[in-house]
Amino acid sequence: MTLSVIQERSTLTTLPSTYAIQLSDFSAISLSGEDQSKYLQGQVTCDVNTLAEHPLLFGAHCDAKGKAFSCFRLFNRNGSHLLFQPKSTVSASLAELKKFGVFAKVDIEEIVNLAFYAIVGEKAHDLIQTKFNQVPDSLSPVIQVAGTSIIYLAGSIERYLIIDEKINIEKIIASLNLPVYASQIWNLLEINQGIPLLGEEAISEYVPQMLNLQAINGISFTKGCYLGQETVARMQYLGKNKKALFSLSGQNVDLAAIEKPVIEKQLGENWRKAGDITSIYQAEDNSLTIQAVLANDTNSSINLRIKEQPDSKLTVMALPYTLIQE
Repeated sequence: MTLSVIQERSTLTTLPSTYAIQLSDFSAISLSGEDQSKYLQGQVTCDVNTLAEHPLLFGAHCDAKGKAFSCFRLFNRNGSHLLFQPKSTVSASLAELKKFGVFAKVDIEEIVNLAFYAIVGEKAHDLIQTKFNQVPDSLSPVIQVAGTSIIYLAGSIERYLIIDEKINIEKIIASLNLPVYASQIWNLLEINQGIPLLGEEAISEYVPQMLNLQAINGISFTKGCYLGQETVARMQYLGKNKKALFSLSGQNVDLAAIEKPVIEKQLGENWRKAGDITSIYQAEDNSLTIQAVLANDTNSSINLRIKEQPDSKLTVMALPYTLIQE
């Protein structure tokens, strides 16, 4: 069965009230075996040992210098740990996990036999309930019904991640009679919710706090040692981090002829580079939604623009969480 996937780049306001997304640009790394939890606990920022109590965790996998290979959602499926993330970061993270995994009783591999979809919108819960006898929620965000994993993602827009073998999940999605959009719409939603999206160029460039992992409970500061932990802790307790992840919006900006757009901020009468873009979404009406690492004191009073289009204007969007450190 082949589903028809809509490639148009809608805005949040022009999307239908409920729809599906084919997450073809996303994948997962699987860890299984006797030492899977012990090994992963020493590799990532989140506390793997709390999965029984908190079945869905954000986290990052860092190098020895505390720079992130990947940012992921961690959950269990059929007894294995899955690190769900963009395909762009899988190879680097997988290689590093395997490098040290040879010393543990753990099998580490990229998931190739599963497909990932999302159900989004007002009627998402009710539609899922018509197909399954249980629907996940904020208290039980990860459930498994037969071979299908269903994961509830908290946020201002109701979202569910659906995971199963390709032939099974396509039958499920088709039976819901929903329009199916391409992965770009997922990127738009993630940027809107302040969830970090890393492309290949961002691998090993940022410590987790520069990607707001501490603000979405993606870093445990009590779990003990893991790769890069010393740098992450120093950033937190010595106040050395001067960057953060921001969501920006812009109107009437055409990026078609710009290979690598640059964000600038105004300093007096001059303009200087403001930071780095990690993800960008251009809708068909030429509106922009951008995720970028900028100075952590960036606010709505600062003038921002796309360098290649001097008349453009970017606005800092409100995030659904606070960046203030306690």
